[in-house]
Amino acid sequence: MTDSEFIKKFSGLLGALVVLAVILFFLAHAVVNRPNAQQQTDTRAVAERIKPVGEVAIGEASRGGRISLIATASAAGDDKGKAVYNSACVACHGSGVAGAPKLGDKAAWKGRIAQGAATLNKHAVGGFQGKSGFMPPKGGNASLADADVTAAVDYMVSKSR
Repeated sequence: MTDSEFIKKFSGLLGALVVLAVILFFLAHAVVNRPNAQQQTDTRAVAERIKPVGEVAIGEASRGGRISLIATASAAGDDKGKAVYNSACVACHGSGVAGAPKLGDKAAWKGRIAQGAATLNKHAVGGFQGKSGFMPPKGGNASLADADVTAAVDYMVSKSR
């Protein structure tokens, strides 16, 4: 085989590889950019999870030109106390850490419930050091609103009577 024959065959092989690469590129592009059913389902699921919990209607859609609020319930909004409990309180009240009464333990909650809701809420919001344990203010989550902490206390009491 002479040098000129080698160059011809090598150039032909190189050209064929370039054509194959271009074909594979376009084929991959066509396959990847085609939306499939799973992507469409995921998009709908995301839209459902992030939908607003309320809408404001102004003008013709409202009554007499006044602003009306149309509230729709969300899963977390249905039971704020349960949501706060599951996100913050369960860390201690789920297992009894630091003397925390477990959710549903009627014996541990009996004396606390007898003190009244105002005292329970005061201790939950402001913190408390008792004989059997320690309750940090707002369960250690200072970003919680007082109303959210109170809702969580109400939830725990309702499950522990």
